[in-house]
Amino acid sequence: MSGSSPLKVAVVWRGDAQARAEARPESSRFAAVFSALDRHGLAGEPAVWVDGEADVLRAQLMAMDAVLVWVNPVAEDTGDARGTLDAVLREVAAAGILVSGHPDVIDRMGTKEVLVRTRDMGWVTDTHLYASHAAFAAEFPGRVAEGPRVLKRSRGNGGIGVWKVERAAGPDVLVQEARDRILHTVSLDAFLAERALDFAVGGTLVDQPFQARHLEGMIRCYVSGTRVAGFGTQHVTALASPEHGRAPPRLYFGPEDERFQRLRGLMEADWIPRMVGLLSLEPDDLPVIWDADFLLGSRDAVSEDTYVLCEINASSVYPIPDEAHDTLAATTLRRLAEGRDRCAERRV
Repeated sequence: MSGSSPLKVAVVWRGDAQARAEARPESSRFAAVFSALDRHGLAGEPAVWVDGEADVLRAQLMAMDAVLVWVNPVAEDTGDARGTLDAVLREVAAAGILVSGHPDVIDRMGTKEVLVRTRDMGWVTDTHLYASHAAFAAEFPGRVAEGPRVLKRSRGNGGIGVWKVERAAGPDVLVQEARDRILHTVSLDAFLAERALDFAVGGTLVDQPFQARHLEGMIRCYVSGTRVAGFGTQHVTALASPEHGRAPPRLYFGPEDERFQRLRGLMEADWIPRMVGLLSLEPDDLPVIWDADFLLGSRDAVSEDTYVLCEINASSVYPIPDEAHDTLAATTLRRLAEGRDRCAERRV
């Protein structure tokens, strides 16, 4: 840890060599993050990850007190997704530097498999994991016969690898991929065969029932560590009929917004503590900013809304509500201070 000088916090995002050379806190996409770090007495420093320059980034991060990462783990158009970067981040964390989110934490909470591991908590409905194509081909036909289902690859974003599937006439199913929203009628056997590619490199598929209230919107709950930091709402049309048009931009709200206090209470008092235990994590393992996306489920016996978790985003969560910037900076500062105190105790 640093002494009397400000604690140094690297903010990591992906770019090219020019972006790295020209990166400045005040002109970056994360200008509000840098401002919040500064308000909390932390010295933020841009650290642009350039494919093929692991040594450069490693040297920079090893001089930091904390590293906050905003790099999508899903493969992009060029370079590897995060494999090389994750190796660097593991080295940095092993050296005693705070890394958020740590690659191992993202692997536990940031894939669709978390929907299955936490399905008994009350925030997930009838959800199943297919670990092999044989299991998928054997089990999925019976489930889709009971009603529309949504299939999701273990990793994905932007609607890639998400399908709504429902029975049509005879042996056919009606399929809609969230990415392009085009409806296709294909035989169930053909659809099952197509999905073999999703398992070819060790992938899995997660299966949930389609939520009839999806057009009422999605609630994104932003969390810093274990505390809710704000909310976002957005109409969801990715799996709706094409005539519904594209969804408007997400709207952002602070953590005190009265419309979301029931969900906030469920998250902070029940769901987050239970999730931490089920995933074999510690509370301070959770990223300094992450989010959980909910659709509205059926109303309960007293006409209260229920919430159905669709996914958890544990990396590259941005933009965020205005209030969340100071919250993530405060969480970072607290963890650094607690780590410094533990180091001092060990020296005594």
